[in-house]
Amino acid sequence: METITKLTQKVTNTKSVKITGAEAVVKCLLEEGVDLIYGYPGGAIMPVYDEFYKYEKELKHVLTRHEQGAVHAAQGYARVSDKVGVAVATSGPGATNLITGIADAQIDSTPLVCITGQVGSHLLGSDAFQETDIISISTPVTKWNYQITKATEIPEIMAKAFYIAKSGRPGPVLIDITKDAQFGELDFSYEPCKKVRSYKPIPDMDPVSIAAAAKIINEAEKPFIVWGQGLTLGRAEKEFKDFIEKAGIPSASTLLGLSALPSDHELHVGMVGMHGNYAPNVLTNSCDVLIAIGMRFDDRVTGNLETYAKQAKIVHFEIDPAEVDKNVKTDVAVLGNVKETLSAILPLIEKKQHKEWMQQFHDLYDIEFKEVIDGQINVGTEGLTMAETIVALNKATKGEAVIVSDVGQHQMIASRFSKFKHGKSKVTSGGLGTMGFALPAAIGAKMGAPEREVVAIIGDGGFQMNIQELGTILQTKVPVKIIVLNNQFLGMVRQWQELFFDGRYASTIMTNPDFVKIAEGYSIKARKVSERKELTEAIEEMIASKESYFLEVAVEMEENVFPMIPTGSSVSDIRLK
Repeated sequence: METITKLTQKVTNTKSVKITGAEAVVKCLLEEGVDLIYGYPGGAIMPVYDEFYKYEKELKHVLTRHEQGAVHAAQGYARVSDKVGVAVATSGPGATNLITGIADAQIDSTPLVCITGQVGSHLLGSDAFQETDIISISTPVTKWNYQITKATEIPEIMAKAFYIAKSGRPGPVLIDITKDAQFGELDFSYEPCKKVRSYKPIPDMDPVSIAAAAKIINEAEKPFIVWGQGLTLGRAEKEFKDFIEKAGIPSASTLLGLSALPSDHELHVGMVGMHGNYAPNVLTNSCDVLIAIGMRFDDRVTGNLETYAKQAKIVHFEIDPAEVDKNVKTDVAVLGNVKETLSAILPLIEKKQHKEWMQQFHDLYDIEFKEVIDGQINVGTEGLTMAETIVALNKATKGEAVIVSDVGQHQMIASRFSKFKHGKSKVTSGGLGTMGFALPAAIGAKMGAPEREVVAIIGDGGFQMNIQELGTILQTKVPVKIIVLNNQFLGMVRQWQELFFDGRYASTIMTNPDFVKIAEGYSIKARKVSERKELTEAIEEMIASKESYFLEVAVEMEENVFPMIPTGSSVSDIRLK
């Protein structure tokens, strides 16, 4: 890091230096404080990779085994580090392989700068070897993109890319650089971007809206808060905690909001959504004021919009004006960075307790525990369950770990049962629901927070979608812990087939390889557990390991995840079985 600082000072203090476009890309990254990138080389990006070789002491490049692995790793890194993730790929298939991860980052508001090589500018539009119009392809799933055809454009565009990616509501940016622009020369100087004309990342805070919101909240008898990832992105965890404790309001998290408030906080009443907790879902349709903070009223949270919180006044704290009134009509919208808006409203909030209202959440939790939770963790079945595995993991990690989950039944179980003491401890694919996300994202998360334990929770289906990233662990020696919950099914799809398609298991049964042998083939210590008496000891052994560790847990094949809100149903019609 000291070397990077010295280099940055040297570049900043120099008016201009004639260098190639490829070297300018590297110098721009260093100027932005980047010291770690993920990528996969190829012909059209080779000049930049040649410069990576020259600057390998200042800028670490992680060679993933697939470009999708690179972009997911960059996502995991960004989600825990408060930095912009960077992924690099060549043209054509290299660039298109980034698209799923970019789309995932767009909908989950993850700051990324993705750099792709491109054929020479004189070949654009000629269907040259490995040419794709990545700008047109990526436009719907990026916050901004740009194709550089001249070396002289590189410093300004790179500065703009980082500014747009990390400012306001974060998101992914793609910069496509033709090969001749990489070989071309320029007089290099760098100036960080501080604003872009016509782009206003943070709306002005309106005192009138804040006062109106405070009045509604103070008059509420049954207020309820649903918070999302905006709290984490806005670094507003403390402000949020101060707010809910003063107002005494029961609060529930969206999937991506998990860990912004400690799991054991007395006002934390669980998770909302399709497989969220019974009480916060049902009582959404009983509250008199619903306060949404840093969340976008996703369909998995709201269920049927025609019946969602129709009895309540809606107060929406939001940084992106496009999200206001998009799905749910608000009574008061409080625009701005949530860290600032919560700080501004706090003095106007009356100190209260809502004991009788809070008791309703406790009573419904008791029903959920009796009908669902107790049977999942105090098991009467012969086979292991996903829930008891997560409970055993909680005991071993004491709530200190970063949990990275893939997509499916295990994702919902990990979200419902994991316990968190610190923010930025839950990483998963939310809006896009990308299977194959967890393994590379966990690699990035561990590199972004090397001092923390990082555990990937993955299903046997999702694991095989990016299983090649075990090779990245082999090469980097990153000590990621991996748990595969193996039910020999594409579990979530199978559950829907059982419940809504008369048990016709069409193409969801998995014939799996020997995962332990595969992990061992990558020099990763591995173990399989299929009996309850082995589970706790195996998890403790995994957590105690100073190196990467793979643990396969054979779980019940046809276990279902409940509660559940069927698609199109009201949140208050949540099923317990």
